[in-house]
Amino acid sequence: MPGARRLFADVTPLRESVEFRWLWAGQSLSSIGSLMAMVAVAIQMYDLTGSSVAVGAISLASLVPTLLLGLFGGSIADAVDRRRLVLFTSSGLMLVSFVFALQALLEWRQVWLLYLLTATAAALSAVDTPSRRTFIPRILPLERLPAAAALSQLSFQVAIIAAPVLAGVLVATVGLEAAYGIDALTFAAVMVSVQRLPPMPPEGGGSGVGLRSVVEGLKYAVNHKLIGMIFLIDLNATVLAMPTALFPALAATHFGGGPQTVGYLFAGIGIGGLIAAVLSGPLGHIRHQGRAMLISVAVWGAGIGSVGLTHNLWLAVTFLAIAGAADIVTTVFRATILQTNTPDELRGRLNSLDFIIGLGGPNLGNVRAGAVAGLFGPVTSIITGGAACVLGVLALSTNKTFRRYDAKSDQPADVRR
Repeated sequence: MPGARRLFADVTPLRESVEFRWLWAGQSLSSIGSLMAMVAVAIQMYDLTGSSVAVGAISLASLVPTLLLGLFGGSIADAVDRRRLVLFTSSGLMLVSFVFALQALLEWRQVWLLYLLTATAAALSAVDTPSRRTFIPRILPLERLPAAAALSQLSFQVAIIAAPVLAGVLVATVGLEAAYGIDALTFAAVMVSVQRLPPMPPEGGGSGVGLRSVVEGLKYAVNHKLIGMIFLIDLNATVLAMPTALFPALAATHFGGGPQTVGYLFAGIGIGGLIAAVLSGPLGHIRHQGRAMLISVAVWGAGIGSVGLTHNLWLAVTFLAIAGAADIVTTVFRATILQTNTPDELRGRLNSLDFIIGLGGPNLGNVRAGAVAGLFGPVTSIITGGAACVLGVLALSTNKTFRRYDAKSDQPADVRR
């Protein structure tokens, strides 16, 4: 069944590289633990305050330190041994999770402490995540990067579906401290996987830490036709067509449902993403990755906008599943193009920028969606958002260098301005 094998996710990186195998396993466990902790914090905050505003402010407590420290985190990653840096940040994240578990076990019931711990974890992650992303191009050949990105998305999609269920069961049967404690233990798996790597100093001796280093990374992104484009395309998708803030209103006013309907709408994107990740084998053979990324974002926008054109819930869920699948394709090629075309000495800073855009874009998109919905209604907001995303893709498609980029023949130096 060679054809079937090519259809499913390419596990060649797991088979060929023991380092990648350990990293993938550790990160997969850590994703489940982190998402379980996120659910637990939301549950605990609502139990303490009874306020959805207080629960929403958890996202703000996470976003602010990420935006403030993200770019400087990449500067640090390009100045020191990244392996040692990730061991340090992972130890800090494990400690934060243990404090989460301790405060739940001892019933300290302090709202300010939950915000403080959330902000501390976000600050550490702003350094940890970009540093960790620099490992894969150092341990795998470039032709394995699409498969590695797809495998990472596969484990993350499984975590998105499994972690909330596991967290809910644990909180209900054991207590909040169990969900927090498991999150802490998953960081041990991360540290074991990173400990097995060789030293990972930046090639070329590294750069200094500070504003000049940050500006150097930003200039590289702006002046590179491929990297600058992947960020613009991602912002086009998330800022213009992020739909999740509209789901409660759509469920109530457009589909005539309640909380269960909201859950179905969220699940549509997740299920589509999981299916695409499982069937990601062909992605590693696509040469024109820029063109594929443009098409997938157009499909995302069309899928999101189509939700507002139907009153049939299951058809809407199908549209969202198609959008979720397209999002996985976009994510795989964004990661591949970024890692392939970034020199190692700049990978920390460019991965930090990618991390910030990946976090900030959806948040801005939900703000946009909510504002338009407040003026014109949720249906108008989701339809116009999807249409604007498709039009944005058409405008970005005028970049011939990106549209014609051939991953098999073009060299990174050939696509700089």
